[in-house]
Amino acid sequence: MISAEQAKAAFPDEVVTTAVTRLISVPGLDRQVALITIDNGLDHNRPSTFGPQGLVSLNSALDEAFAAEPAAIAVTGKPFIFAVGADLSGVEEISDPDLARQIAQTGHDVFRRLTESKIPTFGFVNGAVMGGGLELALSCHYRTLSDNTAAIALPEVFLGLFPGWGGTQLLPNLIGPDAAVTVIVENALNQNKMLKPAQAAELGIVDEVFGSADYLEQSLLWLAKVVRGEVTPPRREIDRGQEWDAAIGRAKAIVDGKTKGASPGANKAIELLELARAKDLDRGYAAETDALTEVLMTDTLRAGLYSFNLVNKRAKKPAGAPDKSLARKVGKVGIVGAGLMASQLALLFVRRLKVPVVLTDIDQARVDKGVSYVHGEVDKLLDKRRVSQDEANRLKALVSGSLDKSAFADADFVIEAVFEELGIKQQVFSEVEAVVGPECVLATNTSSLSITEMAERLEHPERVVGFHFFNPVAVLPLLEIVRGERTDDATLATAFAVGKQLKKSSVLVKDAPAFVVNRLLTRFLGEVLASVDEGTPFEVADTALDPLGLPMSPMTLLQLVGPPVALHVAETMHAAFPDRFGVSANLKRFVDAGKSAVWTWDEQGNATLDPEVAELWQQGDAPQSAEQVRERAVSAIAEEVRIMLDEGVVAEAQDIDLCLILGAGWPFWLGGITPYLDRSGISEKVNGGRFLSPGAASVPAN
Repeated sequence: MISAEQAKAAFPDEVVTTAVTRLISVPGLDRQVALITIDNGLDHNRPSTFGPQGLVSLNSALDEAFAAEPAAIAVTGKPFIFAVGADLSGVEEISDPDLARQIAQTGHDVFRRLTESKIPTFGFVNGAVMGGGLELALSCHYRTLSDNTAAIALPEVFLGLFPGWGGTQLLPNLIGPDAAVTVIVENALNQNKMLKPAQAAELGIVDEVFGSADYLEQSLLWLAKVVRGEVTPPRREIDRGQEWDAAIGRAKAIVDGKTKGASPGANKAIELLELARAKDLDRGYAAETDALTEVLMTDTLRAGLYSFNLVNKRAKKPAGAPDKSLARKVGKVGIVGAGLMASQLALLFVRRLKVPVVLTDIDQARVDKGVSYVHGEVDKLLDKRRVSQDEANRLKALVSGSLDKSAFADADFVIEAVFEELGIKQQVFSEVEAVVGPECVLATNTSSLSITEMAERLEHPERVVGFHFFNPVAVLPLLEIVRGERTDDATLATAFAVGKQLKKSSVLVKDAPAFVVNRLLTRFLGEVLASVDEGTPFEVADTALDPLGLPMSPMTLLQLVGPPVALHVAETMHAAFPDRFGVSANLKRFVDAGKSAVWTWDEQGNATLDPEVAELWQQGDAPQSAEQVRERAVSAIAEEVRIMLDEGVVAEAQDIDLCLILGAGWPFWLGGITPYLDRSGISEKVNGGRFLSPGAASVPAN
């Protein structure tokens, strides 16, 4: 175990989470209870984490607790926060393998004292609990949870890591291997999905859920019943045979489907979950320690940390955003259009802003369908108990439809989601401007068209802003906020304020064709399609990027985006940059034929090339290998990123990384597109230099 002196020397700037033990009397118990509170001394903008000094403090608190010979030992956190894992802020500085092993081992040594205690131990999870915080709770014999806990997860695999302080060994032996796969692997790779308190209880992660108002009191009274033997929390029978086999098989299928097997953290998590079958903590913890020691010294960790810092720090303070005091209040929202995208936007706005939302369209049937969609989705939330009956009624009452744009007269924010054609959007904004007030923001969800041109015919072009969401709207967190040439600061500030209310991560983007994500994806997809046009087999081109572990293959991306949309964006980009963006004649034929996918699938899920696509796609006689296609695609991205930075499309390379992580699912463990291009040598090969210094990216060059 690491000493206090070593801990301080290793992480001199650690924000220490201090553990304090106090003895309290609980009705019904003859002896006192040792209650350990962990607290980093800051507000909940900086949740409690465990660095080396924090672990030493917790160990000292446990010494004090055990010395008192209490009836029970309980661990809880500061208000609204239990603990959210290891302190990653100084990890990237670790260069000594022996120090890495000491830190990895210390977490196990301290937490295991709770597991092997002869005195009953309890985790009173009073708020946000993730990663090492959840592993601390799992190390206790029993757990309660506050019903207002907003974040419950083991997110390590999302970062390209794995639970390393007992999570892979304790969780499957508590809730079963299949449920553990859901929490450790599936949820993590599904945009780091969090558990709700009721879900945590249903899975068996916690034994009881209590209301937040008197959570600690209720937890202590329940503790007393457990200690007196009046309550025995149930524990599941664990099938270590076929059920475990099936769970590991499902985990491998998830990892293959989500990452093409390219995530080192996910693969290691599966190994450790398989090891947990034996329920041998000595062996399992030793394997976790070995794996954690190794990863603490690798680029994998530093890449994940770079991504983590982008999402958790840079995304919260968007570069170039105006002073938030300039933002205007939004009390009503108008949405032009009532199709699927517009309806999804209506649902998002009404749920997050809780203000009146009105949709318009060209006929009553479309308007009714859009409103009905929102009402239906609210009913689904009610069925899942994510909203109360009263809240559902209020949300549905706030959503209405109209054929007349005069319904926007008192709106403060109007967003259009109509057909992607400049003339149509200009006409829509002209009609809206005629009925709204002079300070109403006019936002467009365009994916590629010019904001400046869209606003040029208006009396007040300064109020037009790009507000580009990504599909599915409810899932992908990125919002590209696009400033036109005449967009003013008040409009921009209002857009950022609304984006924050919508719980989106906003990035300021210059008004340039296709902005950031669509521009890079179009360039990337264009190169892959060009390789197919030249003669590369579809199967080779579509799997060429698999070693990167991207969330979907190029042909799946084409299907998701929709071939007509992909063709339209390609044509837009070709018009702007004909030397770099081509338009595939085969893609035109594909769209004209009404095809939506390259592949067809049989009942077993096996994909084969659609014979009609094979017939209409005219290929050349210059096929490329998968490696050549991959280098061609990433080289094109490297060139395009350099040009975009030179054009000032975003403030810095980190913003491009953030956009691709949040809007295109670029894997966390690769550390952003620009560090990956630097690390792989593509940046220097294509552009003659790196995008980021190693220190700035937290990812050293290979």
